[in-house]
Amino acid sequence: MQNKIPVRFFVVTFLWSWIFWGLAILIGQGGAENLVEMAAGIEFPLMIIGAFGPMMGAFYSLRTIDGKGAIKNHLKQYLSLKFGWKVWIAMFAVLGISAVVAWILPELWGMNRLPMLLPNIWIFPIYFVIMIFFGGGQEEVGWRGYISPYLEKKFGLFYAPIILGIVWAAWHLPLWFMPGSSQTYMNFFGFTVGCIGYSYFFSWVIKESGNRLFSGLVVHGLANAFAPLFPWIIMEPDANQIRFWIYCILIFIIGIIIVTLRIVKSRKNGI
Repeated sequence: MQNKIPVRFFVVTFLWSWIFWGLAILIGQGGAENLVEMAAGIEFPLMIIGAFGPMMGAFYSLRTIDGKGAIKNHLKQYLSLKFGWKVWIAMFAVLGISAVVAWILPELWGMNRLPMLLPNIWIFPIYFVIMIFFGGGQEEVGWRGYISPYLEKKFGLFYAPIILGIVWAAWHLPLWFMPGSSQTYMNFFGFTVGCIGYSYFFSWVIKESGNRLFSGLVVHGLANAFAPLFPWIIMEPDANQIRFWIYCILIFIIGIIIVTLRIVKSRKNGI
């Protein structure tokens, strides 16, 4: 792999997403004030289409750098679900326990438990699949599936996820101006901390799965699917978002532990 980072990936990723999200923001000005209202209009489809920016950035880079057939060859790497039982357990344990802790812990300080946002628990498997392909998981074709190895090659296991986490958070910026999106209730710094933690964990998942790239889509989709099952964000203006901070800090700490173990292991193996 070349040490040179394909800047075109970031250019196409941001242009694609910010154009569609910008249109959604303009259309929604003075309109949708919550997710239900947004889903009833054109803003929601534009938000979903915009979320495919990282995938489009990866496809454009593959086609223009590696030539015809590169996209097809790259997508073949997503055909395996044989991640290994340790990876499957780690994904559900780390993300599930973190979400549950953030959801329940504030009750020790007298806060009421937030109700589950899904209609019922039986919807979770379907919602999980939707999140993999349309609710965030698809981003991993670009983030961890394409650009992350370039960054790790150039900046190392510790710094690469920090850089990608910050870029990833910045990519989401238009969503803070889109009424109805969950980001409007989040602190941007806390969100960035969570993105860095996710970057460490998601990269580890792909590595431990034997570089089976579909594991990146699954772990990202799972993280987003757990959010309404064990809510750690209150979808109300000026709400006390202590659960959000607990969750982001937990994910960040777990990420730091994981990358430390990865670095120690790589040094022992002389990598």
